[in-house]
Amino acid sequence: MSDRNAIGLDAQKSAQAAERLNTLLANYAIFYQNVRGYHWNVRGEKFFELHLKFEELYNDLLVKIDEIAERILTLGFAPQHRYSAYQEMSQIPESQEVSDGMKAVEDILRSFQVILPIERELLALSAEIGDEGTNALMSDYIRAQEKLVWMYSAYLNK
Repeated sequence: MSDRNAIGLDAQKSAQAAERLNTLLANYAIFYQNVRGYHWNVRGEKFFELHLKFEELYNDLLVKIDEIAERILTLGFAPQHRYSAYQEMSQIPESQEVSDGMKAVEDILRSFQVILPIERELLALSAEIGDEGTNALMSDYIRAQEKLVWMYSAYLNK
């Protein structure tokens, strides 16, 4: 049995990366559904502005969910697909309050506080094992999400 996977990476370390990617996937799945709820249910003075921003965000999250799942497959493992497992694995809780736009933005910022450290951990792990595909993905996500954190924080005047 080879100690390398189909793309030439250490199989055991790739398994660790796939496990962390599944954790990231679970967090993204809950985050995505929360943002869909904000989009559908936001009310008030900032409705039009936030409704569009939430749609923009959930569309981006959906793309990332697919990219993460496909990366897990590329590493030779199976992406988790069950919502019950996502709920168990995710550090991001399901949102209860979805109509207050300001609370939704605060929840979005809290979600990024969960996701960014996982992505940074994956960035370090992928660099260690020479997994350029996962590394590039995480680097792109981190850069874009740090900008979103700044923008959502500015929106809240923080």
